[in-house]
Amino acid sequence: MAALWGTLVNMAAIIVGSLAGLLLKKGLPERVSGMLNIAVGLCVAYIGIDGCLAGENMLVAVLSMVIGGVIGELLDLDGKLNRLGRAVQNRFSKGKDGESTIAQSFVSSSLLFCVGAMAIVGSLQSGISGEHGTLYVKAILDGISSIVFATTLGGGVILSVIPLFIYQGAIALLAQFVAPYLSDAVIAEMTCVGSLLILALAFNLLKITKIKVANLLPAVILPIPLCPLYQLVF
Repeated sequence: MAALWGTLVNMAAIIVGSLAGLLLKKGLPERVSGMLNIAVGLCVAYIGIDGCLAGENMLVAVLSMVIGGVIGELLDLDGKLNRLGRAVQNRFSKGKDGESTIAQSFVSSSLLFCVGAMAIVGSLQSGISGEHGTLYVKAILDGISSIVFATTLGGGVILSVIPLFIYQGAIALLAQFVAPYLSDAVIAEMTCVGSLLILALAFNLLKITKIKVANLLPAVILPIPLCPLYQLVF
């Protein structure tokens, strides 16, 4: 349970931020909401670019993205996430007037909160050493982001705590078993690949592209086998 404390704090911050955003939404003009969405998109782009610089091996990052993209496309992860979001939307909406962007906000916020340097490194620290400092900082950032996301995209943001708990919790609990394989090089490449996905999400938020980011999720874990393989070959 101690290994999950950082993740639980992170979840609480998102729930509080989402509720605050939903309350603020009623009093925000549409033009302000639109500008907030652009501001968040630019900040997410900055986070993605900054994390990409952690990479130490371009070949591993490229192979991870290519292979991961093929796997994700074959599994249709983006479609499954969107279908889950639409199922939730159909369950809670009240006809046409009650429909919202729950599917979009659930998928976008889940990717933002789950994929990236702090989610990976923070969960590893929680599981291996019981140090939650990184996830505490992430909780603050996610709480602020969830306010803006809930204001601009709707109530689906609060549902992102479910994949967050599964993703970060699983990493934290399993960290002690896979620790021997997670060298500094592996963590650096996982951070780089995850940040590339964050950058792709930023492009989508800014309406520059329509990348199926969820289909690239398998790329995040591929540096675990690819880094040792690269070292053996080269």
